[in-house]
Amino acid sequence: MQHKIIAYREENHDQLVDIWHRAVRQTHTFLSEKDIQFYHHIVRNGALREIEIWMECTELQEPTGFIGLDGQKIEMLFVDPKRHGQGTGSRLIQHAEKIKGSHLKVDVNEQNEKAHAFYRHYGFKQTGRSALDGSGRAFPLLHMELNQ
Repeated sequence: MQHKIIAYREENHDQLVDIWHRAVRQTHTFLSEKDIQFYHHIVRNGALREIEIWMECTELQEPTGFIGLDGQKIEMLFVDPKRHGQGTGSRLIQHAEKIKGSHLKVDVNEQNEKAHAFYRHYGFKQTGRSALDGSGRAFPLLHMELNQ
């Protein structure tokens, strides 16, 4: 299968929101339904337009995952749950390294052990911790850096 990483296109907005939603439901089991709806509103109504988004697509131009960057910081990385474990996340990080350099940073929900393990496997090291997430909610974040 041919994997192509392309810049965000408005026409794919709803598909990316759907990938986000399905991935969060599978991986963020610590969130309540109310929490999911809170973040879903943010993602659906602007978050994808406020940062630099790159998406991996199939040869039919169907998105399989996406990464959101703010400079060298990974603000979001979500992969279609049907494609977990197939290299999409790693290819998106490799793309970010290619365009932003190898000193990438990311904040990961402490309760999302699979994401934490994914970033550790890729070579990220924990550099700190915050008790609250970026929205001020009590979901602790682990601060991680690549090639620190």
